[in-house]
Amino acid sequence: MRLIAMLLSLMVSSQVWAGELPKPTGKVLLTLSGNIENTNEDGKAVFDVASLEKLGMVTFQTTSPWYNGRTTFTGISLQKLMDYVGAKGSLVKVTALNDYTTEIPLSDFKKYNVILAMKVNGEYMRIRDKGPLFVVYPYDSMPELNNQIFYSRSAWQVSKMSIE
Repeated sequence: MRLIAMLLSLMVSSQVWAGELPKPTGKVLLTLSGNIENTNEDGKAVFDVASLEKLGMVTFQTTSPWYNGRTTFTGISLQKLMDYVGAKGSLVKVTALNDYTTEIPLSDFKKYNVILAMKVNGEYMRIRDKGPLFVVYPYDSMPELNNQIFYSRSAWQVSKMSIE
């Protein structure tokens, strides 16, 4: 019975998210492009703060090389965002406001519960404080995440993602 309910939930979710996404009304913070099925602007999916928050926020605490002690990060599940835009592929190229780029396997988002953080310790992140968007892994959840490979995938000041 649980399996049937879960499958129905997944079917309904994919039907709700298929096709044209709502257009943001505020300042666009994030643009997704590439191999995506659901768009809202010229083959891309663009998001403001409100449209990202509507996807549901996730919070966790972790240590990281960029902050002292355990830090609370709040943002959206990157797996949920990829599902929402209908991402197909194996790689996400992330670009920051300063043109820093990193590549993240799409599988990381589900395997490690990676988020696109918008808040640190309850406050929205400003550009000067690694904001407005920061790819964050729950580094303390698995020993393997305390590694330069995952730190290099943790881009801050994220503005664009391209799915390949």
